[in-house]
Amino acid sequence: MQQILQRTRGDKVIWSVVVLLSLISLLAVYSSTQSLAYRMDRNASYYLVKQLMVLAFGLFIIYSVHKVNYTKFAKLSVVLYAISVPLLIYTLFFGTTLNEGSRWIKLPVVNLTFQTSDLAKLVLFIFLARKLSQKQPVIKDLKKGFIPVVIPVLVTCLLIAPANLSTALMLGFTCCILFFIGRVKIGHILLLGLFGIIGFAGLFTFSKLTGIGRASTWEQRIKNFTSKKESTKKDDKGENFQVLQAKIAIASGGIIGSGPGHSEAKDYLPHGYSDFIYANIIAEYGLVGGGIVIFLYLLFLWRSIIIFKRCPFAFGAFLAVGLSFTLVFQAMLNMAVNVHLVPVTGLTLPMISMGGSSIWFTSIAIGIVLSVSRYVDEEVKTNKKETKNSDGEKSKLFIDNIEQTELAAG
Repeated sequence: MQQILQRTRGDKVIWSVVVLLSLISLLAVYSSTQSLAYRMDRNASYYLVKQLMVLAFGLFIIYSVHKVNYTKFAKLSVVLYAISVPLLIYTLFFGTTLNEGSRWIKLPVVNLTFQTSDLAKLVLFIFLARKLSQKQPVIKDLKKGFIPVVIPVLVTCLLIAPANLSTALMLGFTCCILFFIGRVKIGHILLLGLFGIIGFAGLFTFSKLTGIGRASTWEQRIKNFTSKKESTKKDDKGENFQVLQAKIAIASGGIIGSGPGHSEAKDYLPHGYSDFIYANIIAEYGLVGGGIVIFLYLLFLWRSIIIFKRCPFAFGAFLAVGLSFTLVFQAMLNMAVNVHLVPVTGLTLPMISMGGSSIWFTSIAIGIVLSVSRYVDEEVKTNKKETKNSDGEKSKLFIDNIEQTELAAG
């Protein structure tokens, strides 16, 4: 263990955040799965042990990935993106159907199911960081710069949207943030937003007219969100009841909560161990506990932004900020759903919600961010000097180092 700690590199604050989120996950999952274990005729500690194993393997993934030079992911992203697109198409037509949407595929040998959208999100941001770094000299040009960069985003979002609209919208919005950071023209970003609105309207209309897709689910979620009536019974999807129970859980938490395992709301809140785990955290640890979770995610984002500022190469900078933004934005959306600020989306709370493959894909993303941090620290130590740049100088630095980035990335 001592040797592993000595070999661990990268931002220590991010490592601390990951460990703390994992500990919170174990406490929250153990508390919120007691009734589930009873219904499934499992031992009370079954889901705790399962989550412990998943998180332990996730930490191993983070450690393994952070040892790899981040530039190697640039060339790998081309192959992975070419694989992710056919997987999304296969999932759309032949995937395992859950909650009226084909989101999952099952690996035949290991009998493991995973969301192809999780793989697609990760691959897209690595591929996008590569394309943005390459196109910096012509990024302001519509044909030469913007269109080659935006096409992968449109393809991925269009393939994800029919089965998982919330993920597609989150992905598109996060990519727009990365475009802004990557010096893409505001007008081009607004054009992408307009295209997204038109695409959603077309998808909704097609689904409504043909009955193919999830238009009725999207429409019902909006109605549930805007409705002033609170249902005390489970409807077909259970979302009204779910939102009501989340409100009860949050209201019962108060400032410091009822204490670990002492909340009664966890026995009535559907999916309180996954999509609505944040409501259970507030119920047991109050606003203080909920605030600590928000602080940890924001701390992760802040440290990633520092890595972005310190990285002398465009690819690494875009990689760190892109992966961190999508992780934190997903967390904020999940918590917004729990406190009824936005309609139900089905997004989980990264590194906290009970899961398997979703935690492992998140772990890969965190490992890549730590890889960037690790090699930035090594470059700083080697050069024995710090680079101080203003925002304008940072953009110029990106352009000056494009050739170096491409050589390093292969």
